[in-house]
Amino acid sequence: MDRTPALVLFGATGDLSRRMLLPSLFGLDADDLLPPALRIVGTARRSLDASGFRALAGEALSRFAGSEPRTETAQRFLDRLDYVPLDAGDPDHFQHLADRVGGSDTGLSVFLSTAPSLFGPTIAGLAASGLAGNRTRLALEKPLGGDLASSRAINDAVQTAFPEERIFRIDHYLGKETVQNLLALRFGNMLFEPLWTAAAIDHVQITVSETVGLEGRVSYYEDSGALRDMVQNHMLQLLALVAMEPPARYDAVAVRDEKVKVLHSLRPIDRSNATMHSVIGQYTSGAVGGLPVQGYAEELGRASDTETFVALKAHIDNWRWKGVPFYLRTGKRLPTRHSEIIIQFRAVPHSIFGAAGLNPNKLVIRLQPEENIRLLMMAKQPGLDREGVRLREVPLDIGMANAFADTRRRIAYERLLLDLIEGDPTLFVRRDEVEAQWAWIDTIRDGWRAAGMRAKPYGAGTWGPAAAIALTERDGVSWHD
Repeated sequence: MDRTPALVLFGATGDLSRRMLLPSLFGLDADDLLPPALRIVGTARRSLDASGFRALAGEALSRFAGSEPRTETAQRFLDRLDYVPLDAGDPDHFQHLADRVGGSDTGLSVFLSTAPSLFGPTIAGLAASGLAGNRTRLALEKPLGGDLASSRAINDAVQTAFPEERIFRIDHYLGKETVQNLLALRFGNMLFEPLWTAAAIDHVQITVSETVGLEGRVSYYEDSGALRDMVQNHMLQLLALVAMEPPARYDAVAVRDEKVKVLHSLRPIDRSNATMHSVIGQYTSGAVGGLPVQGYAEELGRASDTETFVALKAHIDNWRWKGVPFYLRTGKRLPTRHSEIIIQFRAVPHSIFGAAGLNPNKLVIRLQPEENIRLLMMAKQPGLDREGVRLREVPLDIGMANAFADTRRRIAYERLLLDLIEGDPTLFVRRDEVEAQWAWIDTIRDGWRAAGMRAKPYGAGTWGPAAAIALTERDGVSWHD
């Protein structure tokens, strides 16, 4: 067997692989960013041979990457691919995989996307077959447990074969350009960082809204809900990046150290305040995008208490953020699909323009569907001002697609897969981060149970239960819709 560097994709025939991983790897290969000798070995329970997997990958490229499989560039990528069927419960299958990969001494990256119940046998199989050597890096795709205890059990199992420095836990939001640009915005410009404190910022909003419903994720979502599906990982990572102190340098240790400090500074939402600081909802039938849609229970086929919407009022108890509320909101079947961060600055202490109507400055960081940074500020309206100066709010826009029109916009997984292959863990999540996130989430869920909180109904196509509006309105704040 030719002993060359390899990337092994577990779950290679699944939806994530077809939509994201294979198109991302193709994009990297098309730009000559993959090591020339790198082989990509797919594995899954599905019985295929190498040619069958290449045909599946070619279809994925055509559908999700806009590339016909017969082009020279696509064919070069497809020629990298190999496939080994594997049942995680059969140790002999791992030896077959190891024989095909050719060992791990020349460098091996493993991307593991599997059910939590299979983490243990998969790690054991990798170790027993020699695929967990000291030159193997392991990427873990969520879900990594359903609470702190199960997360620790998974991490303990993984760490029987892989030390922390070779474990790459994925949160794909960290691969988005605008998320990384948040660090550049804060720490690469003198303009913002002096104002990035409780003295100048009134509140922060983070919204991740989806228009879709279950979309084939019935069993996962019913066991998870919005809090564990979105808040525990994506939204808390965004919050940490917004709130973190300046790291000493841009590297994995310094950046992740500062994020952990934020997560440990989160004020608990617990039995004493869960009813005041959190709202949960579940969508009923309605209309999204002008089309009628079923309610969650109708899609599921039975009644359920699972929340499809959650809104939280969080606080970070440290000097920088004392007294500044962070409002988090996420849900399914909402009116639009977008992810954004709102930094709401305080009003000027005194207006010299009388009743001209000064709006406080607002920084809007849009992550999807388009990536954009917008600063809303006050400017004078043109005119002779015979009745006084008139002001109007105007935007300063930094549209990423326009500012960097000569640069191809990449799928988030492209950056993460390349960092995995090259061994840079900066944009991956460390174990203590994951456990700090789960500890905060578990306390919220315990508060819900103790208070007997149930998901409030909201019509599909609306912005969640009315109680979510009240969560901010009683502080004199409105959601940025």
